[in-house]
Amino acid sequence: MTEITTTPTYGYTKDKDALVKRLHRIEGQVRGIEKMVANDRYCIDILTQIAAVNTALESLAFKILDDHVRHCVAGALQSGDAADALTKTEELLEAVQRFARTR
Repeated sequence: MTEITTTPTYGYTKDKDALVKRLHRIEGQVRGIEKMVANDRYCIDILTQIAAVNTALESLAFKILDDHVRHCVAGALQSGDAADALTKTEELLEAVQRFARTR
């Protein structure tokens, strides 16, 4: 008998390639900040770039959070599995609380 294994899909799975590209761009921004520091650039210019990286990461996080709600949490609620629904709901609330603390 052949065992079939499936890779779990998450809310972001359909957009994974685009998300990875965004992460690479953000990584490039961070490397740019490193070069700015190494080249003794003006403080405000560095802070401006750090703010841009923070905004880019926050935007990416909200995209993944949105996908999580629409796929993972909604799927757990629709499944009828009360334990899974509770777990996903608690995870969601914890994630939102983490976002609220960082602001």
